[in-house]
Amino acid sequence: MAKRMVAVVLGGGTGTRFGAALPKQLLVLNGRTLIEHCVAAFSAAPGIDEILLVMPPAYHDEAKRLVGNQVSAIIEGGTARSDSVRNALAHIGARHDPAGTGVLIHDAARPLVTQRIIADCVRALQEHDAIGTAVPTSDTILQVANGVIAHVPPRETQYRAQTPQCFRLEVIAKAHALAAADPDFTPTDDCGVVLRYLPDTPVHVVPGSEDNIKVTYPSDLEVASALLRTRQPPPAPRAVQ
Repeated sequence: MAKRMVAVVLGGGTGTRFGAALPKQLLVLNGRTLIEHCVAAFSAAPGIDEILLVMPPAYHDEAKRLVGNQVSAIIEGGTARSDSVRNALAHIGARHDPAGTGVLIHDAARPLVTQRIIADCVRALQEHDAIGTAVPTSDTILQVANGVIAHVPPRETQYRAQTPQCFRLEVIAKAHALAAADPDFTPTDDCGVVLRYLPDTPVHVVPGSEDNIKVTYPSDLEVASALLRTRQPPPAPRAVQ
């Protein structure tokens, strides 16, 4: 059973696909930056004991100004997402018991994560070692090779991955250590790291939400803004103890 829950908000990227002057995690959505929305969600969640923020070094001062009283630390992001995750895991592992710590890894580009999703993830970590958040796809998924449809998998088995992705610290740290030693693998998804390097570890699924969108392009920010306007005012954040 995981006794301590640490949320990791990954804001280490530069958001090149978004095309803005600032990293997209610092763009403003309805009066707050994306990292403020994410940190506030985890800060308001009763099952979360600690929040760790990963950011590019050039933006640490700005991040501290925005959320410094709500996070236990702001650490440096890596070149790739997997590097940022490993930096966060090393930071947590140096301070907490890997066997008794649960880690919820969340992308800062998903500012609309709900309290229900967070609570479901916390509960799942009491019973399972690895959990993904996902929603069933409403589209038919095509596998394409060289411009030709190679396979049409059954739609009822296809899900779209979201975050948080949640793990017992000792499990995800071991999986990432094995991935780092493999020069032929560049992971973009932490559940995929566990599936590939710890294949005997089941990765369970908790339901995501259609509102838990990822802000990748400017039009996504407009959709997120509209979704936020339908919600109740966010709960007041609490300072880290």
